[in-house]
Amino acid sequence: MQRWSPRNPLLAAVAGSILGLAFPVCECGSIPTARRLIAKGAALPAGIAFVLAAPVINPVVLAATFVAFGSWEMVAWRAGLTILFAVIVGLLLGTPRDPATVVLPAVSQGAHPDDHAHEHQWGAFHQILTHASAEFFEMGRYLIAGSLLAAALQTLVPQQALLALGSGPVLSVLVMIALAVVLSICSTVDAFVALALASTFSPGAILAFLVFGSMIDIKSTLLLTSTFRRRTVALMVLLCFQLTLLAGVALNVYLRSCRAVPSAQG
Repeated sequence: MQRWSPRNPLLAAVAGSILGLAFPVCECGSIPTARRLIAKGAALPAGIAFVLAAPVINPVVLAATFVAFGSWEMVAWRAGLTILFAVIVGLLLGTPRDPATVVLPAVSQGAHPDDHAHEHQWGAFHQILTHASAEFFEMGRYLIAGSLLAAALQTLVPQQALLALGSGPVLSVLVMIALAVVLSICSTVDAFVALALASTFSPGAILAFLVFGSMIDIKSTLLLTSTFRRRTVALMVLLCFQLTLLAGVALNVYLRSCRAVPSAQG
């Protein structure tokens, strides 16, 4: 893993952002996978970019987005913005002087890549089961806690109250980002939920829902704290929010200006 991972931070971030094509996982699976990649020696920018981009940049989600909207343009916008944001965050947070300030000690002090190099075939199989069970109990508690919190918010917070706010170019994006966090829908099916809201919300808000919700929600935020330090997780959430808000508002303003030009000419 150390040999295959690019040492250049930009190349590492780009490679990590498209690695989801080989590992088709959602946001619940991307974090334990990145945890193992980093522990095995993958560069930090690659691990961070993979965590953020893998829930979208995989064949299942890309195909589901196309089936829902029937447009490769929406697929390109969603995939392009996700890769761009993942690379930016990976570069900003993944190039510290001391990696221990980014990831937890249990991750940064992962097993040496040659620890099991000379094991018998059954010994290697035993190690696979041991690692799988350890990850199951380590990550499962965060997933369950996040699911309970997401279910509580869906029950207690009226969705109609959020939907009523989705009119303006800025407010609609903020509402859809909040809705993505509250609902915490898996990235494999969120495109169909977004399609149901497409007639109510602006295109920038729908895109923000698809991009931000796949990178950051309640479950994934809790899962991130099992791999990264809390300060890193907070910065990750803040950066993703700012980038998504900026992109969504910019798209809404651009589309409004395009509509205004023909009206003025008419």
